[in-house]
Amino acid sequence: MEKEKDTVSEEIPTLPENVIISMQNIVVKFMVRGRELTAIRNVNLDVYRGETLAIVGESGSGKSVMTKTLTGMLESNGRIADGHIYYDGKDLTKNVTFKDWQSIRGKKIATIFQDPMTSLNPLRRIGSQIAEVIRIHRGASKEEAKREAIELLRRVGIKDAENRYNDFPFQYSGGMRQRVVIAIALACRPEILICDEPTTALDVTIQAQIIDLIKELAKEYGFTVLFITHDLGVVANVADRVAVMYCGQIVEIGTADDVFYDSRHPYTWALLSSLPQLGKKGEDLYAIHGTPPSLYNEIRGDAFAQRNPYALVVDYIEEPPMFKVSDTHYAKTWLLDPRAPKVQRPAIIDEIPERVKEIYTGGKNNG
Repeated sequence: MEKEKDTVSEEIPTLPENVIISMQNIVVKFMVRGRELTAIRNVNLDVYRGETLAIVGESGSGKSVMTKTLTGMLESNGRIADGHIYYDGKDLTKNVTFKDWQSIRGKKIATIFQDPMTSLNPLRRIGSQIAEVIRIHRGASKEEAKREAIELLRRVGIKDAENRYNDFPFQYSGGMRQRVVIAIALACRPEILICDEPTTALDVTIQAQIIDLIKELAKEYGFTVLFITHDLGVVANVADRVAVMYCGQIVEIGTADDVFYDSRHPYTWALLSSLPQLGKKGEDLYAIHGTPPSLYNEIRGDAFAQRNPYALVVDYIEEPPMFKVSDTHYAKTWLLDPRAPKVQRPAIIDEIPERVKEIYTGGKNNG
């Protein structure tokens, strides 16, 4: 028998026209070896239609866990303990069964995972894996599905697509397999595409090609992209907005320019300072000292305080609110409180515009 709360009809708020999905006060917990771990801590996030939102942070910051809540793909020991996810007139936190998720997962919200080899069935031909998605989710005939699968292979840059339709995954390179995974994600014409570190397993040249392909397809098909990465250098080439995560919370969010050129949170400063792309010959590459606090324990104050050279006394006592920097830019740090002392942020942060210019001009001064 279903719990009473599941049968009670709750009013779903109407989202602003430009918001496609809204996460409100989301808390995600996991039971690990008999102990409860809080992986996501009261996250609030509106995603805008047609944008590319990058979600960045160290490994373990909660990036992938947060987006898994949108497709019901949390591991069996995980649960959404609190909050709401509003999408398409529904609260996705109420979805429980496979049937509940069938009309959402893949069909409306699709995911590209990090390792394409684990996303493809090694024993089935490439074309049949794409065609199956088209037949199941869109009710196409076998012939229609094959024609569209071949066209999708062409669209993602697979040459001689008709002949390569019957190849197995092992016959494709890593970059080509990732293109196939993108084709599978596009097969249902989703509204939202989650890219979970889709370039990590690829070399630098292929990374650039895959990023360009995702950007091109997003513009052509008009879908919204959530791009998960730990590499802020990748973000600069793909994102409209950037959300910086630390210890299961969004600590800064703004346009790409806001975050790169006017960042306000010390954790964002640390991430930018450690970017190899911005380093100079003869300089030591910055490293963030220490480790994040255990998520098994209740975190008091600012989770970044122990690693933050700019930490104030209040950071160890009380969690900061999200302060508004501008209409597009917010940061969760007590340094933005009017009563806080003024601090000098790392020199490299102020030098980012000049260093970026040097990268693109090969170090030449073009005036």
